[in-house]
Amino acid sequence: MAWAEGKYVLLTTYRRDGRAVSTPVWVVGLDQGRVGFTTSSGSGKYKRLRHTDRVTVQPCDVRGRVKPGTTAQNATAVVVSGTEYLAIKSKVRAKYGVMWYVTQFLGAVGGVVKRHRIPYGDVGVVITPTS
Repeated sequence: MAWAEGKYVLLTTYRRDGRAVSTPVWVVGLDQGRVGFTTSSGSGKYKRLRHTDRVTVQPCDVRGRVKPGTTAQNATAVVVSGTEYLAIKSKVRAKYGVMWYVTQFLGAVGGVVKRHRIPYGDVGVVITPTS
């Protein structure tokens, strides 16, 4: 299954103690079967990816419910910046349109309310299938 065809994939990252943490993310297609997404440098998934590049990916809906008939696939994820990040960000904006701006705005409002604002989508992640 081509991960980039759907709107969301369930990205599972791993804590230092080995516990899995799953999060639905937007993805865009890159070259050679890879996909990319943006995230915040203040997010938990970013922190977990800095520890280990091991992830699993499975098509899902906005709430993280996996699509029937699909299975999780092993992959590696690498945090990127610079031109790679800008290319991913551009593709995400093009694919998700106004929702990019809506979620950015809601994140800013939530940060003000919680008094803990984190940057929105300031790093890119490239996922490469391993099996």
